[in-house]
Amino acid sequence: MPDKRNPKLFYGYIIIVASVLMLFVMHGISSSWGIFLSSLEAEFGWSRAAISGAHSLGFLLAGISSVLLGGVSDRLGSRMIMTVGGVVFALGCFLMSRVTAMWQVYLFYGVMVSLWGSPANVSLLSTTMRWFTSKRGLMSGIVKVGTGLGIMLIPVFSSHLIGNYGWRTTFVILSFICLGVVVPLAQLLRRDPSQKGLSPYGESSELAVELKQEDKGFSPRQAFRTRQFWIVCAVFFIMWYCGNGLMVHLSPHAIDIGISPAHAASLISIIGGASIVGRLVIGAAGDKTGNRRTLTLCFIMVVASVSWLQLSVQLWQLYLFAAVYGFAHGGFFALISPLIAELFGTRSHGTLFGIASFFGMTGGAVGPLVAGRIFDVAGNYHLAFLVIIGFSVVAVILSLMLKPVKEREYQAYKS
Repeated sequence: MPDKRNPKLFYGYIIIVASVLMLFVMHGISSSWGIFLSSLEAEFGWSRAAISGAHSLGFLLAGISSVLLGGVSDRLGSRMIMTVGGVVFALGCFLMSRVTAMWQVYLFYGVMVSLWGSPANVSLLSTTMRWFTSKRGLMSGIVKVGTGLGIMLIPVFSSHLIGNYGWRTTFVILSFICLGVVVPLAQLLRRDPSQKGLSPYGESSELAVELKQEDKGFSPRQAFRTRQFWIVCAVFFIMWYCGNGLMVHLSPHAIDIGISPAHAASLISIIGGASIVGRLVIGAAGDKTGNRRTLTLCFIMVVASVSWLQLSVQLWQLYLFAAVYGFAHGGFFALISPLIAELFGTRSHGTLFGIASFFGMTGGAVGPLVAGRIFDVAGNYHLAFLVIIGFSVVAVILSLMLKPVKEREYQAYKS
């Protein structure tokens, strides 16, 4: 619990609320890209593949920048990252309202807008880990609720704006929303409780004095020498491979088996809604039963739900898949940051989380491409879904192999 000298409203809760709102805006706008695709295609005659390439470019760059900015977050905290990121993100949106050539789309959206999604996650979740030593899973889940809500609501809002004001004006409006929300809220962020004269939630002030937070845990070099870290990276790769592969190809699969386009699109909304519940429930469960055990359960749910998907031909069956998978999908993102803190401490959490995110982004980029290629060759998604099931079984095994680093091993890694 916070030290008894701390005020009744623990400042860490302000950090949580600010993080939720910033992720709501930034991830919501990023996930709206598909809403603009038809407008850009109609005005310029560009192919959908070429326009979508801007999003793919940003996805890959986000993985690389997660590593770099994760280290910056460890040293300087998230206030500077989110301030600069909010300004660049908003400027990219504004400049998108002025585009006349494809290279501008790749620069303004692929680099300036898409680039900041994953680093925002890394920075804000690393900050959350430093402010809370107990309830980490729940707090991480609450922060990630902002992502889920943004994905659910802002694309609908963007679609309404495009219908009434056009796509260029919509980008202008979104840019001012980002600038007006993210930049001011970023000023509330603090790297760790010591900057406010506080102790982390769940830690006594005496312990905080004896062992300063930045001295706890592994350096990147020490973590690289553990098998646990590379298992986490492999799990993150599989998690994103499965997630992006399913999110991109689920609706087309549903249409292929006779589901209407409107109902097929609603499957993504169900996944988004279920993921919000999963972030909260699974995050809290991780605090009580352990992050590693709960992570294993999430992958078991993926194996079961995707196996069910292979047999699903009716809409209610697809809805059941979306609800179960979405619950597990949300749980993943509530668990991974606390898991890294549990295994390696918070000393280099941003750097280690950033590297794991790079592996995740790589998996997220590969998954849809592999699934699409399998469909082109086979004419259906059955083999693609079997690959996802197989990867998830591997992830179950890897999760069971994740054991805490023993004290004697830790001392050996320090030497």
